Amino acid sequence: MTEPVLQADGLVKRFGEATAVDRLSLAVAEGEVFGLVGPDGAGKTTTLRMLCGLTLPDAGTVRLLGLPMPESRRKARARMGYMPQQYSLYGDLSVQENLRFFAGMYGVPKATLIEREKRLLGIARLDRFRDRPARALSGGMYKKLALACALAHSPRLLLLDEPTNGVDPISRRELWAFLYELVGEGVSVLVSTPYMDEAERCGRVGLLLDGRLVAVDRPAALKAGFAETVFELDTAPLYERSILIESHPDVRDVYLVGRKAHVVTARGQEFASDLSALFATAGYEIRRLDVVAPSFEDVFLRLTASGGGAPGGEA
Repeated sequence: MTEPVLQADGLVKRFGEATAVDRLSLAVAEGEVFGLVGPDGAGKTTTLRMLCGLTLPDAGTVRLLGLPMPESRRKARARMGYMPQQYSLYGDLSVQENLRFFAGMYGVPKATLIEREKRLLGIARLDRFRDRPARALSGGMYKKLALACALAHSPRLLLLDEPTNGVDPISRRELWAFLYELVGEGVSVLVSTPYMDEAERCGRVGLLLDGRLVAVDRPAALKAGFAETVFELDTAPLYERSILIESHPDVRDVYLVGRKAHVVTARGQEFASDLSALFATAGYEIRRLDVVAPSFEDVFLRLTASGGGAPGGEA
């Protein structure tokens, strides 16, 4: 069996009395896109910083590309690319100058750089903007340049901290197309994201809540393991009606999805009659009530409500 390109076991990180990461273990296989999914404050950034050696764990071990961290972080970083969530480029430098600066930091030979620069700017669709200062780029263009800079030395592993945060939908799609092309060439990717739709783009995901991995598996497997029934309810006003629904003892969870509500119950499809009776007694109207397949958002919100324990494989 091939050794994972990234292996973390029992990582713990505390800041004072607060535990940011709690006994986290995961593995990323070669050529895999692994998504670390969780809300703000779940511990995603702290985890990535420990994995690449920028932050020392209080407990646990990391092996990156077969090398123990942080002892071998200098050697590992030469084969790994890291894109932080915060702005990391030089605003006064142009697109081309930023890319050449980061390539130079990794000792990329000039002869190699010319061809690599052409290819990376072409994939990122930034070749027409090579002379534009980084500070003048749109959010999506900036993120694509940051990704190109992380790839300047042709790393085998990419660690990306919420790369699409604050990016428009078109740029998000282009960034993911960029990642898929890299994976097709053998690059492994660990990407953190708070977006549930992006989680479904990953080969496997780890659901992170309060610093703990509550489930690790393929997105399809997590959805298939969702044992409860999800109703989609069209009514108005939603917030007032959701309070009524929460009062029913057989309702496990209720939350708003756009202009509709999702109602989770273990009762099955026959619970529709109970909902109808509940609304009739209160004098409320149900415009439409359907059983729907659980989305990845349903899975994550259910896990968040229960604090973990849903079906999922091992890391």
